[in-house]
Amino acid sequence: MSIRITNGKVYRNGTFTQEDLVLENGKIVCPEGIHTKEIYDADGNYVVPGFIDVHTHGGAGVDVNAADQDGLKKIGKFFAAQGTTSWLCSILTDTREQTLTAIKEAVKHREAQREGHENCADLLGIHLEGPFLAKEYKGAMPEHLLISPDMELLKEYQKEAKGCIRYITVSPEVPGVPDSIGEMTKLGMKVAIGHSGADYDTSWKCIREGAVSATHVFNAMKLLHQHYPAIMGAVLESDAYCEAICDGLHLHPGTVRFLLKMKGMDKVVAITDSIMAAGLPDGEYMLGVNEVVVKDGDAKLKYGDSRAGSTLTTGLALKNLISFTGKSLEEVLPLLTVNPAKMLGADDRIGSLDTGKDGDVVILNKEYSVIDTFVKGRQIER
Repeated sequence: MSIRITNGKVYRNGTFTQEDLVLENGKIVCPEGIHTKEIYDADGNYVVPGFIDVHTHGGAGVDVNAADQDGLKKIGKFFAAQGTTSWLCSILTDTREQTLTAIKEAVKHREAQREGHENCADLLGIHLEGPFLAKEYKGAMPEHLLISPDMELLKEYQKEAKGCIRYITVSPEVPGVPDSIGEMTKLGMKVAIGHSGADYDTSWKCIREGAVSATHVFNAMKLLHQHYPAIMGAVLESDAYCEAICDGLHLHPGTVRFLLKMKGMDKVVAITDSIMAAGLPDGEYMLGVNEVVVKDGDAKLKYGDSRAGSTLTTGLALKNLISFTGKSLEEVLPLLTVNPAKMLGADDRIGSLDTGKDGDVVILNKEYSVIDTFVKGRQIER
């Protein structure tokens, strides 16, 4: 199957050019000499790489921890309509039994996608948010389920996942975490630090041991103090990637600008941290074992004042980044594309429109709204 996307502004190497983009057998191919029967007229709109969301708990009324096959497909189709072509399902800290159930469902969904097109975003793998997290900065995590590193449990999870747990969030101050990061990495997981009040030196030890990212920076994290720079200071000083929830609630626009100035445009990863309420009106929802109330689009625990994820989408995050920073579309696109791909070590096949990569493409109109999405070369039915 092949399709030629023509008459669009194609994003390559940080700029837009007028050229055709050809998708064949799920990949981006050199357009020269390729004759395609199917033509997609981009009508002067922007042709950009598909968005990658490495931290999300659901959307469209479905919570990842409780999702079955139909639920995961529903999430994936909703995400694709927002411009997300690749995602990690973030499993919130839960019981061993429920975590294993969620892992099994994710594996089945991935296998089904590889057997045939499912008209939804590609599930790259799993993100475990916990259970090796600090109780003091638990946020929406169930405190009684937070534990010190148990590598046998983690190996069990990765075996059940058939190796597709690609990302895990841990807290540096939890006893045993710094010394376990190397083993987590050997299991095939990129390690992020967060939900933490760790001191500067302990945080730096984790980064030196191989942690590559920080989970939703400034949120559920001890902030910078001039005498005690803490985890925030280590994260800002290091080359670690920083996840950012750009919904205007978790981070003030000025904080987003500050973060980008400190880290540079190549070290910030835009995430949604969305919950099942994304795409739905205010009301009561679930996030793992937690009851959540959404009011004015702001998700908080029903019992307590902690934020519990967001209702953000990648499409809205893109618009917010342009609005918050005053930067151009081409400047902010890496936060949703190549940066998360590089962080995951998946930039060999996703994150840009280079020849040979997956045919993951988003069409944006002149107001930067998503109007069409292609996943592995196939147009998503809207």
